[in-house]
Amino acid sequence: MKQYRPRLSKAENEMLQLHRSSNNVGVIGDTHEPFCHPGYRDFCYEVFSRFGVSEIVHIGDEVDNAALSYHEKMAEMPNAENEAEKAQKAMEKWYETFPDVKVCVGNHSALPFRKATTAGIPNRFMKTYEEIWKAPDGWKWDLSWEIDGVLYEHGTGSSGISGVRNRAQANRQSTVVGHSHSFGGVSYMASRNDIIFGLNVGCGIDVDHMAFSYGKNFPKKPTLGCGVVIDEGRTGIFVPMDLGRRNLYKF
Repeated sequence: MKQYRPRLSKAENEMLQLHRSSNNVGVIGDTHEPFCHPGYRDFCYEVFSRFGVSEIVHIGDEVDNAALSYHEKMAEMPNAENEAEKAQKAMEKWYETFPDVKVCVGNHSALPFRKATTAGIPNRFMKTYEEIWKAPDGWKWDLSWEIDGVLYEHGTGSSGISGVRNRAQANRQSTVVGHSHSFGGVSYMASRNDIIFGLNVGCGIDVDHMAFSYGKNFPKKPTLGCGVVIDEGRTGIFVPMDLGRRNLYKF
């Protein structure tokens, strides 16, 4: 397995060593399978191993469902069945690497159900997420998860660098999101009574794939990385994925 070197500050590294025995949570960013960066799964494995995580959350949009999108589609993209087959094979690799994962339902995750609603198909005729993606027993989907007082949700409806901070303030608790591909990081907010954080874990997409060509002329580009919450929910850390000194966005 390729070795990645998460860039931690001296203070973050000291904190890691101090709290390694705590209940640490690893957070996978938006993967949008089958259009995930080919090294992202190994990167997450390496980071989570270094932090000694005991639980793992996928922040959502585990699959892209581009063929089901309400937006314009490129003719060169695979149809819905071919895309689903490729996504299934990619998901099986995630199952093998991480047998137990809590998944937050994202806006792309929910596209089959949104399409069914548009067509007037009732839920009784729909499969669950677990059934659609032939997931092992350890993988579970829900709109949100709460671990050690920290709320994990996809972040649909939030955007920009302040999106996660605003969401944490609205939730009145520490909050972890993804969704906004162009930003990864953490903000802390204190009151007289407590201190909370908002953590955006970035994403793990293959920025060169045509599925993301819509962002070709955007000044802000995807920020690849993952998140870790340590010290029983008191500290959030964003770990960027070092892609090296190359032209990342060639399209």
